[in-house]
Amino acid sequence: MARERKPRPVPGTPKPRRSTRVLFASTILSLEAFVMFFAGIAIFGLRRAEPIAPWILAAALIITVACIMTCSLLKKPLGYWIGWVIQIVMVLFGFLEPMMFFVGILFAITWWYGVTKGRMVDLENKRRDEKQAEWERENLAKSSPENPGPTTN
Repeated sequence: MARERKPRPVPGTPKPRRSTRVLFASTILSLEAFVMFFAGIAIFGLRRAEPIAPWILAAALIITVACIMTCSLLKKPLGYWIGWVIQIVMVLFGFLEPMMFFVGILFAITWWYGVTKGRMVDLENKRRDEKQAEWERENLAKSSPENPGPTTN
C-alpha cells in the first residue's frame, strides 16, 4: 500500500514557524559530533599501544553517529532524553582523557541552556503568533471589501 502524501499547502499561506528549541539542540549535537570524532582520534593516538585503543575509537565514532542521528529525533521527547545520555557519556570520556571532563561539562551546560531557552523562545513565539492572529482578525475584518472603512482623498 502506498504512503499517503501530505496535502500541499495553499499558495500564499505562511509556513509554520520552526522550533527554536530543535534548532539550538541540533546545533549543539552537531558540534558535539565533531568534538567526539576528534577526541576519539586524539585519545586513540595517545593510547595506541594499549589493547583498548580500538574500542575507544569505536566508541567515539558510535557517539559521533548517535549525535547526528539524534538530530532527527528532536521533534519527539525521546530525542532530548538521548541528548542527555550523550551529555553524560561525553563527561564520562573524561576518565580516558581528563580534558574531556571540562569539555563534557561545558557541552552539558550548553545543552541544558539551549534546550531550556529554546523552549522559552518557542513559547514566546507561540504567544506572539496568537496575538498577531487576534489582531489581524480584529483589524483586517474592519477593512474588508464589504466594510472598506474610512477613505482618504
